[in-house]
Amino acid sequence: MNRPPIEVADIVRACSAGFLERSRRWLHWSHVKVLHAIARCRTAALGGHRDRCPNCGHEAISYNSCRNRHCPKCQTAARDRWVAQRQAELLPVGYFHVVFTLPHELSALALQNKKEIYGLLLRASAETLLEVAANPQHLGATLGFLSILHTWGQNLLHHPHVHCVVPGGGISPDQTRWISSRPNFLLPIPVLKIVFRAKIRDGLKRLFRAGKLVFAGQLASLASQKTFFAFLDPLCRKEWVVYAKAPFRGPDHLLQYLARYTHRVAISNHRLLAFDGEWVTFRWKDYAHGNKKRKMTLSADEFLRRFLLHTLPRGFVRIRFFGFLAGRRRSQMVQLARRLLQTNTPEPTPAPPPSVSFRCPSCATPMAVVERLSAKACRKAAIHQNAFNDSS
Repeated sequence: MNRPPIEVADIVRACSAGFLERSRRWLHWSHVKVLHAIARCRTAALGGHRDRCPNCGHEAISYNSCRNRHCPKCQTAARDRWVAQRQAELLPVGYFHVVFTLPHELSALALQNKKEIYGLLLRASAETLLEVAANPQHLGATLGFLSILHTWGQNLLHHPHVHCVVPGGGISPDQTRWISSRPNFLLPIPVLKIVFRAKIRDGLKRLFRAGKLVFAGQLASLASQKTFFAFLDPLCRKEWVVYAKAPFRGPDHLLQYLARYTHRVAISNHRLLAFDGEWVTFRWKDYAHGNKKRKMTLSADEFLRRFLLHTLPRGFVRIRFFGFLAGRRRSQMVQLARRLLQTNTPEPTPAPPPSVSFRCPSCATPMAVVERLSAKACRKAAIHQNAFNDSS
């Protein structure tokens, strides 16, 4: 894929100094760290390496990546390795895509308590699937699935939701047979909605009683238990959003989905359309109006503010495994599921070869690293290269 003409890093480098000065009252050190990482990513500031073509001898310098998980440029290699590992765990059954969404009324509370509420969202959605599936009236089996937390909508506003990739069936309680779901039906959505809502409600009350919730600014009035529980009551009488998409069209399509969703950040560079130093225009899908493709223009400050809404707490795990895929017994349980499905257990998938990050512009041969360079050495090399280009 060609390099996009505009990158989030360009906006950060041009506008972050003024943005940081104007946003001191709410910025956290983690926000500043993300901006600094993105601004320095693949620049001389992080050092790099000298590459040489083994075929024609062409040389070039490549700069190191920041490896920050919020950086739009640093997810490809990690994503490819992760998806290759998942290939060994696929079962020969249909897979469903179930989405659990937190109501927008809880958005402000979630932003002030990311670790607690995002964790609750992942646990509650997983427990909902496991509980409803274990009921003999529905499936009567133990599921094994993965969940992926996303906190954004297409317009970059806060929209916490969990994508669950669930096989069409599960292992019986006595682990002697595989129980399949119906081809186009996994579990009743109305039941999932009710159970999910109750689990979030009970979880929020437990967090409040344990003193683990923060109420600042406009939420300060909710610090009283009576007020907080009164805030939850009408919220828990409305219908919550849970939906299941049609089953994937086979393992290849599932892997393509995982490649798109697992290591995604709030916005990719390829969605950016224009930046004039003050205003940012990007492409987005309006899901509320038939997935229409639209353009949105925001001030650089508002764009960076929305982008930073989705900074995750340090160490927070946003991709999690549940049911028979959880824990150290995952490989054993996958093999058990294959036996119950009467399929041969495939040999473990070998680790994917290192991706070719750079090919020779002259002959397309993969470049080989011949020297590691410090940040200082990279800057000197860049100066020499610029001087050479100017003289020629």
